Amino acid sequence: MQLSQEQLDKFKEDGFLVIKDFAEQELCDKILNKAKEHLEKKQAPIESEQEYMNLDDDFITVRRLRQVYDREAIFKEWMTNTKIKPILRQVLNDTPILTLAHHNSIMTKLPHESTRTFWHQDRRYWHFENDDLVSVWLSLGDEFLENGLLEFIPASHKINFSKERFDEDSNFLDDNEENKKLIKTKVHENLSKGDIVLFHCKTLHHASRNISDEAKISFVYTVRAQSNKPLKNTRSDYKEVILN
Repeated sequence: MQLSQEQLDKFKEDGFLVIKDFAEQELCDKILNKAKEHLEKKQAPIESEQEYMNLDDDFITVRRLRQVYDREAIFKEWMTNTKIKPILRQVLNDTPILTLAHHNSIMTKLPHESTRTFWHQDRRYWHFENDDLVSVWLSLGDEFLENGLLEFIPASHKINFSKERFDEDSNFLDDNEENKKLIKTKVHENLSKGDIVLFHCKTLHHASRNISDEAKISFVYTVRAQSNKPLKNTRSDYKEVILN
């Protein structure tokens, strides 16, 4: 499968693209069932809501299952999906490399226990020669504003922001006057099981806490352009998979 020129242009302009009904329902169900097993066990490595919010709390609410590529064969199957490889090559204009140091995760927002994900750019996590990285978000169920749907700021990947517009954790400041104007341009599109979202690592995005009664579980991984090398002796200098 390949993107149409209209889709490719939209990704380049907005910094993200929703593709409806991309993954088969059966595949999504298999991924979801395995994810629930790991979540129930709180199987390490994980990131907790308490860790994310810097809370000194013995209670653990799982925010994400980390390093999922090596957890289950079905997770690896999705991350090396042959159908998406031509699309990733298009958006990167290069051979896609699956980088397993970051965003190799099952993401969750548990009902009434999850916290807000602040506005940010994913580039804060990585150490590469440039910002030529794209994430693939797979919805494993219905996603909407009340359960923590991702919202994006179109074309924000094209803006070079000053450091003053972010806090010490690289969150985009809500109360900055320039930021307020930009945040007003935010957009969203509800997702269903099998929908995917491609987004550039500089595209600003956030998600509210889950105020519904059901868990929202999603899958995210990131690819880099082959020409965009990880910096040596950083956390990005880690195991990778070439998606030929």
